[in-house]
Amino acid sequence: MVFEPNDKQSLTAKVYDYIRNGILDGSYKDGDYLVETRLADELQVSRTPIREALKQLELEGLAMSMPNRGVVVKAISQSDIDDMYNIRQILEGLAAFWAAQRRTQEQLEALSEKIDFMDFYTGRGGAEQLSRLDNEFHELIYKACDSRMLSHILASLHQNTRRARTSSLTIPSRPNDSLNEHKAVFAAIKAGDPEAAKEAMENHVKNAHSATM
Repeated sequence: MVFEPNDKQSLTAKVYDYIRNGILDGSYKDGDYLVETRLADELQVSRTPIREALKQLELEGLAMSMPNRGVVVKAISQSDIDDMYNIRQILEGLAAFWAAQRRTQEQLEALSEKIDFMDFYTGRGGAEQLSRLDNEFHELIYKACDSRMLSHILASLHQNTRRARTSSLTIPSRPNDSLNEHKAVFAAIKAGDPEAAKEAMENHVKNAHSATM
């Protein structure tokens, strides 16, 4: 892994994103050691940005420093996931409510395109693709709600439940159910019906949560 030196994002931020994504997608598992020298060799960077990134991950609760042993991955617990889904249910309902009022035609077309791709991958065993499309669908709604503060909070929560979402989509009935729920959310937003959009989104997040238990 080589990071481009001219990228606008700082080296520490890129290292942080790389390790954080590895924790969230399961590449680094609960209890795995995050060894500075090994990561520095893997990412071809000095140990300084590695050390700074690990400190950020500790503050976020995704890693933990063990005295005389180093830094280990501290996976998100089921209790943490439950909290995040319950918060998401409330806030995403609000995002869908506002999106139904504020969405543009361009945003509707982008949402429709995501639905088409989800339709294509559903039933084809593409859990990773469906998880990615689910993420992109929700991000489009965050933008359509036209609230920078709400979209920022929800983007973080949605990313933190990524591993649980991918796992739930391997349940045989879940991909098709999720597709129908996304279609209901989209239909309500397209119709400009805030209450229906809110209800459909809350139902979707509630069902996604149930599938992780």
